[in-house]
Amino acid sequence: MLLFRFFKKSSFTGRTVRRVILYFIAVIFVFFVLLLNYSISSIDKRNVNVLVDIPTGSSFLEVTEILNRAGLIKYRIFFYSLTVIKNARRHIRAGEYEFNTSLTPNAIIEKLIRGDIKKYKVTIPEDFSLKEIVDRLKEYKLIDEDDFLELAGNEDFLESLNIQADSIEGYLFPDTYFFDRSMSTRQIMKIMVSQFWKKIAPEMIKRAEEMKLDVHKLVTFASIIGKESGNDAEKPMISAVFHNRLRKRMRLQSDPTSVYDLDSFEGKVLRSHLRRKSPYNTYVIKDLPPGPIANPGVASLKAVLYPAPVNYLYFVSKKDGSHFFSASLSEHKKAINRYRYINNESIQQLKVQEPQ
Repeated sequence: MLLFRFFKKSSFTGRTVRRVILYFIAVIFVFFVLLLNYSISSIDKRNVNVLVDIPTGSSFLEVTEILNRAGLIKYRIFFYSLTVIKNARRHIRAGEYEFNTSLTPNAIIEKLIRGDIKKYKVTIPEDFSLKEIVDRLKEYKLIDEDDFLELAGNEDFLESLNIQADSIEGYLFPDTYFFDRSMSTRQIMKIMVSQFWKKIAPEMIKRAEEMKLDVHKLVTFASIIGKESGNDAEKPMISAVFHNRLRKRMRLQSDPTSVYDLDSFEGKVLRSHLRRKSPYNTYVIKDLPPGPIANPGVASLKAVLYPAPVNYLYFVSKKDGSHFFSASLSEHKKAINRYRYINNESIQQLKVQEPQ
């Protein structure tokens, strides 16, 4: 319209006007041909992955500057034009993105609009302690350690997650997660606890109540079983040993409980550890510890609820990932002599409490 008014007020002849209009049409045509070619051509054929972090609240100009510094914009005028055509300027989502330089500008803009931010696949193994989970998440720079540890014992936060305990230990469900760095430490913890509640079926809670166990005791019991063995097939047997010992008013005498609350622990459990005065050390205390010593999986939780129908009271490692179970102290001592002196290893622990 402006072009038409300009020609109307000017003294150009009709032929001149037509030539100018055709010239402008040709320029626009060439521009769009170049824009089309730009939109479908790779930024760089070197096939290099580039990480780009777009902070929350960034303006469009700030976003383009970040992309430009990362080497993802060749010709700004074409990139601007493409974002206008796609109506992308107000729909770019903040977050950490991973772009490959072989992508086209069109693909880059589409990714920004979708908010296809980089996800980190994080596997939390069964029976990891809270400290181990913190270290694993820190490897991916997903959490603030101080925030995590503060929230782990924050009464209001725990109550909001329906955790009736002093710590989040035991409720961070072991699984494979896909987290991104736009998530807060609080969000990540909520996701893991939410997964715990999804896995605890109503029938499991009902079964626990029948056994006079609340959820916290169930998780605590399961965490000890999980720390004693990673062999799912053996867990009902280990559960039976502990149930039988509690029934006979014997201490559980579980090695992992004796070192749980040490600031740092590496290596073997020693006899000095077994004598430690700790509220978690089941060589010293009677019954279960005050809380979980790790974050158990479903197999350990089910093992608590469905122990094997055996009368065993003792077990000793066979050094191959399995255990030898005994019903009497004399059998247990023979098993210790058989398995604990293999390769001239010294005895590190003895489950030798006599039944009362």
